[in-house]
Amino acid sequence: MLEREKSVSTYMGNLLAIPHGTNEGKDTILDSALSFVRYDAPIDWAGNEVRFVVGIAGKDNGHLDILSKIAIIFSDDDEVQKLVDAPDAEALYALLAEVNEA
Repeated sequence: MLEREKSVSTYMGNLLAIPHGTNEGKDTILDSALSFVRYDAPIDWAGNEVRFVVGIAGKDNGHLDILSKIAIIFSDDDEVQKLVDAPDAEALYALLAEVNEA
């Protein structure tokens, strides 16, 4: 992930950064998964304000489905505000899980 970030910022807009590894690292991924971090206050990410960092590891293109779902959520300003306002981890999880039900 650090190597990728050195070459190009993974800031996506709407308070979101999605750091990910390089193509050379794909063979080391055992299973698709993600990590989700919400910062209480914005952090600087290559000159942009970020509140959410989503780390994605995708096995056999499994990351494409994850990316699609993250894009759905973060393309909607109202949904992003709900994530900002969520009072705790359980509320955040519930909001993120809604995209699977749609």
